[in-house]
Amino acid sequence: MHAHETTAATAGSPVGSARDWWEQRYAERDGIWSGRVNAVLADVAAALAVGRALDLGCGEGGDVVWLAEQGWDALGIDLSVTAIERGSRASVSAGVDERTAFVAADLARWETAARFDLVTASYLQSWPVEIPRAEILRRASGFVAVGGHLLVTAHAAPPHDDLPAEMQEYRFPTPDEDLAALQLDDAWEVVAAELRPRTATTPEGDPHEVLDSVVLVRRTR
Repeated sequence: MHAHETTAATAGSPVGSARDWWEQRYAERDGIWSGRVNAVLADVAAALAVGRALDLGCGEGGDVVWLAEQGWDALGIDLSVTAIERGSRASVSAGVDERTAFVAADLARWETAARFDLVTASYLQSWPVEIPRAEILRRASGFVAVGGHLLVTAHAAPPHDDLPAEMQEYRFPTPDEDLAALQLDDAWEVVAAELRPRTATTPEGDPHEVLDSVVLVRRTR
């Protein structure tokens, strides 16, 4: 895998308004995320054998880079071309571009014949402009190899107290709702479907408590 071979596949996307919103968000400054791995992913991946990983809604590539640093071959997909370009540069800077690739694409339409040992979707939530999240999660299960895992981590409550007015009405998913959205058959086992508290840090460096919804499932056959 080569991060400098970043590709785009967004033409004809039915969620152009979401793509435009995120492009504007990323244009606000050079980086909007910390670049650190999401804590739930780090915890789960540490217990798995290294293999091929797919990060859906990868943002600026923090999780993809971390996975590659642990020895995974990691592919990141995101709606935003700007985010994908930043992820590609981050992988080069970290020296893991041989084990990474990034694609700008609409997750409701993106297809691949590849199957992955770990598929992860961390905080795949878009507000105030919605994306077809339930559909994306259902499609995500189809990318998991036999014996592989699908991890869905979401904000289960507002991540901070000062959400803008247009985000105040957002309805945060529960673990049971995300598990139901996957529509899994008996080829899967549920490893975890739970709420997990987490201590996060504000941009000013102040700690605060947040609540995550965590769903981890494994394809058995």
